[in-house]
Amino acid sequence: MYIQKLKVRPKKNPPVNLCAPELASLLACWAASGDHGSTKECMSTSQALYDCMRTVPYKGKQHRPTINYHLARLGKNLKS
Repeated sequence: MYIQKLKVRPKKNPPVNLCAPELASLLACWAASGDHGSTKECMSTSQALYDCMRTVPYKGKQHRPTINYHLARLGKNLKS
């Protein structure tokens, strides 16, 4: 299969997870202490993650074209 004049553009801005360090530290705390849900030993890290999740601005759901959209758009260019 060959598609003539097909160009793929790289993503301009990769998504940034703003609370990744807090999540990583919470998972590391759970792994180090064997604490999987108790709130005693990892309370400060879980509170930091909670605070981060509450203050991160929500951009809303971004539109992503489905595969059917792309197949319909490129269908006229496909050569068998």
